[in-house]
Amino acid sequence: MPHSALRRLAATVAVALTTAATACANLGGLNLETVGDPDQVTYVKLALNQTESHPSYVALDHFAQRFSERTDGRWEIDIFPNEQLGSQQEVLQFVTSGAIEMAIVSGTQLENLNKDFQVLNMPTTFGSIEHQMSAIRDPQLVGELFSSLEEQSNISVIGGFTQGTRNIYTSDAPLDTPADLSGLKIRVQESDMHIRMIELMGGSATPLSYGEVYTAIQSGVLDGAENNEVSYTTQKHSEVAPYFNDTQHLVGLDYMIMRHDLREAMSEEDRAIFDEEWDKAMTEHTQLWGTETTKAIEDAKAAGATFHHVDQEAFRAALLPIADEFLTTDYQRGLYDAIRATDPEEK
Repeated sequence: MPHSALRRLAATVAVALTTAATACANLGGLNLETVGDPDQVTYVKLALNQTESHPSYVALDHFAQRFSERTDGRWEIDIFPNEQLGSQQEVLQFVTSGAIEMAIVSGTQLENLNKDFQVLNMPTTFGSIEHQMSAIRDPQLVGELFSSLEEQSNISVIGGFTQGTRNIYTSDAPLDTPADLSGLKIRVQESDMHIRMIELMGGSATPLSYGEVYTAIQSGVLDGAENNEVSYTTQKHSEVAPYFNDTQHLVGLDYMIMRHDLREAMSEEDRAIFDEEWDKAMTEHTQLWGTETTKAIEDAKAAGATFHHVDQEAFRAALLPIADEFLTTDYQRGLYDAIRATDPEEK
């Protein structure tokens, strides 16, 4: 077995053994006093819930290679895909405790630590993927939010990868307006806001594990689901829900999180290199996402799916009340308004 594979296996076992352990700065075996030392390699574990063929893995792998090369091999980031280090809920705890150093987690996970993150996970916040990626790069907009978990949870939010534009797909008929969703059971993520999102659009929200969606639609438990084109095609949901309706109700976001104490321990030079290469990773991921989305649409059509254009203005209008219902503080409302003001479509 190659040395890198042995190291990954050892790291996986080490993380598994720390599940019940209490928080400790060096729980994962990383000596913060020697990170970046020119006489040794600092190994960093990065958890991902996607496969090796997913745009997230590809962009992260290239990021890790560039960072290692630019630091003369003093840093090596090992990526663990396919939830090898645990579910997203678990890896979030592992980063806090120090068992692992970095992870990609969905926006709804960070809501559990700070409700202010729901602003970036809300329908109507971002008008497009381009708007989303521009906003999360702007420290004037998101700097305070991204640093809000550093003291309480030892988490620095570095940036994010788009989840693409989410749409509703249905099993029996296409949609034109929100009225067509009346009585339909639509799978949604386990989030109060996302449940309300489906309700406002006229459907009956049904929280369910992602892996159960196919059989639930096939058996009639669900009438459809909401997701992006890539997930729709790769999970073969087009086989049981052939009508893909471009509601474009939400631009989803995954976050890159990192141990705050590790980030603080990095030298200024290494941290600058890290940030430069991470920004390139976000750009590459967005480009890969566009390519994969185009391919996913072509593959789904070839498999018999119909891509149907809805009355998007009607769906947007239906979702307008969600901001008033879920933005409960002056900070949340201010952040939402500031992000909306940067949308090119609003200017």
